[in-house]
Amino acid sequence: MLKVRTPKNGKVKRELEKRAPKLVETGKKTLILHGTKTSGVLNEVLTEIYHLKKESAVKYSRRNEGIKPFENGGDSSLEFFSLKTDCSIIVYGSHSKKRPDNLVIARTYDHHIYDLVEVGIENFKSMHSFTYDKKLSPRVGSKPFITFIGEGFENVEELKHLKEVLLDMFRGEVVENINLAGLDRVYVCTAISPNKVFLTHCALRMKKSGSVVPRMELVEVGPSMDLVVRRHRLPSDGLRKEAMKTAKDQAKKKEKNVSQDAIHGKIGRIYIPDQKVGDVALPDKSKGVKRERCEAKMKNRDNGPASKKQKEDSEKPKEDSE
Repeated sequence: MLKVRTPKNGKVKRELEKRAPKLVETGKKTLILHGTKTSGVLNEVLTEIYHLKKESAVKYSRRNEGIKPFENGGDSSLEFFSLKTDCSIIVYGSHSKKRPDNLVIARTYDHHIYDLVEVGIENFKSMHSFTYDKKLSPRVGSKPFITFIGEGFENVEELKHLKEVLLDMFRGEVVENINLAGLDRVYVCTAISPNKVFLTHCALRMKKSGSVVPRMELVEVGPSMDLVVRRHRLPSDGLRKEAMKTAKDQAKKKEKNVSQDAIHGKIGRIYIPDQKVGDVALPDKSKGVKRERCEAKMKNRDNGPASKKQKEDSEKPKEDSE
């Protein structure tokens, strides 16, 4: 296992905080690994899964030996890679005579194996084998629709488990609201038999319907494949209980000095400490004071009492008239 060290600077500390468990988790990253031996079909499947999850996936092209997920001690390498890359979903491909085109999907909790699903790939068709208008190609990183068709996803234990794993792998980041115009892809999973699921990737085409909600058409863009469930391993009850633990809903703290009014809405009360005006240093406004004094003098000259000369001049015409 990796040696745990305490952070020595702020950058390392921030990176460790990003990897730490959170109450509201972000989108899960996917790690794609190759086994000791893989087939051409399996290589194409792993590559196209990586393209579908390009923004939240890590792909290793080197072959890895000694990984046997369903055997005791055979999953330690998966836990090592999960801790190293900070990925909580691992897709491991291998090929043998007993299990051809084998795909193992593992989920981790606290970088330890949580559960496993092993499927076989049949009737695979890549993206390049489909012809469609390239303008309909889904954008990288867009939020998908995921639909499950068939009663097997509700009744058969293996398909119920596979449904949970596929949802975790393809849904991306969990959001509360989404813009309808941003939906451009859908994953369709159809239960053909108790152990076989048909998976295909389609683009969404929106057309006018005469109402607010548009009419949607599906255009298959690939890839598509049949997933045959071979083996699966569920988590123990104690591990499931620990992984599903959530924080209790805490009561909302009362905001001090804030009230609600039906007319004015939110009203707040602000407390201001006593202002010591006498101790505050006043700014130098000598230029402004001089200007005000000059203006006051000019105004007094215009509106002030008449001088002696003005009085004598006003009295002279009166004497002449007498």
